[in-house]
Amino acid sequence: MTVETIPSERRGDVLLAAVEAGVRVFDLGRPLRIGMPQSPNHPPFWHTLPRRHGDSYRADGMSAANDLISLGTHVGTHIDALAHVSVDGRLHGGSDAMRAQTGGGFSTGAIDELPPLVGRGVLLDVPAALGVPALDAAYEITPADLDVTVARQGTPVGPGDVVLIRSGWGRRYDDREAYLGHATGVPGVGEAGARWIAARDVRVAGADTIAFERLAAGSGHALLPAHRVLLAEHGINLIEAMALEELAESGVREFTLVLAHLNIVGATGSPVRPLALVVSG
Repeated sequence: MTVETIPSERRGDVLLAAVEAGVRVFDLGRPLRIGMPQSPNHPPFWHTLPRRHGDSYRADGMSAANDLISLGTHVGTHIDALAHVSVDGRLHGGSDAMRAQTGGGFSTGAIDELPPLVGRGVLLDVPAALGVPALDAAYEITPADLDVTVARQGTPVGPGDVVLIRSGWGRRYDDREAYLGHATGVPGVGEAGARWIAARDVRVAGADTIAFERLAAGSGHALLPAHRVLLAEHGINLIEAMALEELAESGVREFTLVLAHLNIVGATGSPVRPLALVVSG
């Protein structure tokens, strides 16, 4: 159920009742810090203090500090807009990518077109379903793997859901080179797995890896078929570099997902801090 499907006169009562029953919040976003793992294709995160305590004082002795940050929109836990990829010069829906990107931003397919989302989330814990702690490097999650996971969890994926794929690779996040996996490859869905997701008409898909999908050893981001299938062909936004370990370890497989990104006009993506809400009462 999303907020939009609850009758307007009952929304306040339903949400208040859920809060009063007790809600556990799982933070699925990664902390933003200098040196964190990221794709080499994007400007890195930087944070500094241009104004520090002690640089100046007010008449009453008070001092203030403030920050400056810079980063690419696909750094840290982030969501891809549909304008992020094109195929043969066309964005999702057939728009001309070159024409759409004039003026320093995108006139269509940009992240500001995606509204905030409150809806059903499903965690597909593939390693748990297959009986391993984490998937091997460069392992391709197949449609059969996804079917087994759904069956063992009892969590069918349907239209409008947000489906999150756990590979277990997130355990390597604090080891930058291991997490990026350039030499080893990274597990994830390939083209067939992406078509499995698309066939269920989900709203958004996410994963605990740097590029959502399987990366072959030594190939980096040379080919990203799942991006093509989901973003360009089916209009399904992708969330990358998610923190899914706590959620998985708690045995949570279904939850309410709250998703709000920065409303950057014309952008190809945005940092995001997804929250999984589970009624604990």
